[in-house]
Amino acid sequence: MSAIILGIESSCDDTSAAVIKDGVLLSNVVASQAVHEAYGGVVPELASRAHQQNIVPVVSEALKHAGVSKEDLNAVAFTRGPGLMGSLLVGVSFAKGFARSLNIPMVDVNHLQAHVLAHFIKDDEEREQPKFPFLCLLVSGGNSQIIIVKDFDDMEVLGQTIDDAAGEAIDKCSKVMGLGYPGGPIIDRLARQGNPERFHFSKPQIPGYDYSFSGLKTSFLYSLRDWMKEDPDFIEHNKEDLAASLEKTVVDILMSKLHKVAKDLKIKEIAVAGGVSANNGLRNAFREYSKKYGWNIYIPKFGYTTDNAAMVAITGYYKYLKGDFCDISLPAYSRVTLK
Repeated sequence: MSAIILGIESSCDDTSAAVIKDGVLLSNVVASQAVHEAYGGVVPELASRAHQQNIVPVVSEALKHAGVSKEDLNAVAFTRGPGLMGSLLVGVSFAKGFARSLNIPMVDVNHLQAHVLAHFIKDDEEREQPKFPFLCLLVSGGNSQIIIVKDFDDMEVLGQTIDDAAGEAIDKCSKVMGLGYPGGPIIDRLARQGNPERFHFSKPQIPGYDYSFSGLKTSFLYSLRDWMKEDPDFIEHNKEDLAASLEKTVVDILMSKLHKVAKDLKIKEIAVAGGVSANNGLRNAFREYSKKYGWNIYIPKFGYTTDNAAMVAITGYYKYLKGDFCDISLPAYSRVTLK
């Protein structure tokens, strides 16, 4: 059964639309919002206003680039949550009106599930796809989770952060250093030039498979405070080594728990997803663990790491094949985890 799916993503500050036909990506258009840089973080009200301006032209461009008309679509998939409520409402409301006008079904998508299924997007590059069951380390500004994926619609969270997410901790430490927003790419760039063994920060000891990054953030802040008493320009003189040491600490915390889960469950199919999966230190760690422990690893393309509609469309495609549609009355939701 041939299917053309329009995907819409508006969970945070990126407005995105994508078209997938039979699992193959035809277009993926993303409009980012630079307005938040001046505030050092996403401002929800500004984000929702920008989505209202961007949603129509972004969808129009996605259809144009895909070479399909709206009448060719079989369904509209959209991010229903989790995310910023104001931002989600723009995408959800547009998807409802668009689908109703075309009299085609709607498919609601969990944003976290979409990040995991980004590994199944087919495009012009040949990439091996994970084999079920596999483990996925989902790391972003808002989430740090270890998920066992048994099927496209069968996922379970085995461990997750009990406080800050990994990406959130990196962003906050970057902000303390005065490096700007978003902090992740800045820390990543500086870390490549620094010594990761120069400084050592707290690694919390949390039982089980859960994570904690608030202690690391506090350790980083207090260490900087003490060092700057001796040298007010300490950050500027040591920013590369600070970035490299911070990155190494975060990666060590993430990988130690992931390795524990993989060993306990005897699973060697291991994937990574989410915005922090673009980090070079984490990608290199995956390659090192692959060599050391015989893992079959799956690392997404950079374009599929951050929020994008391609991952929404591929998730919607697999739900469409099963006839898993949603009613127009379903509301957006801001907070939820995978079942």
